[in-house]
Amino acid sequence: MSTLPTEFERTDIGEIQIAPEVIEVIAGLATVEVKGVAGMSGGFAGGFAELLGRKNLSKGVKVEVGQREAAVDVSVIIEYGYRLPQVATEIQQNVKRSIENMTGLNVNEVNVHIHDVQFKSTEKVEEIDLNSQRVK
Repeated sequence: MSTLPTEFERTDIGEIQIAPEVIEVIAGLATVEVKGVAGMSGGFAGGFAELLGRKNLSKGVKVEVGQREAAVDVSVIIEYGYRLPQVATEIQQNVKRSIENMTGLNVNEVNVHIHDVQFKSTEKVEEIDLNSQRVK
């Protein structure tokens, strides 16, 4: 999928085109900035998650780009203890704001798909019984 240059993307010395992959990266970064997001999900078919890794910044993001508009789908994993609707709303606002500010495109929808909830890992610390270590 490629974007077509619009009137405001033509300059005296050439055209400006923004690849959809760039918009995916912007949306991915804007998503993981939101407090409560544990990571991005591979989507419906992927099934596995990459937790806050920056290996693939567009993982879990799908965009449809027109000449002046964009629609975004993000698939996320939320940390346990956060209100899911609140985190999803913050994701929508941050993604929309970031894409519009950086590209000039109008974002007409941001769909958030919550695929999982991540529980914090609990590390068990074993206590040493000093009485059992005594020499008899």
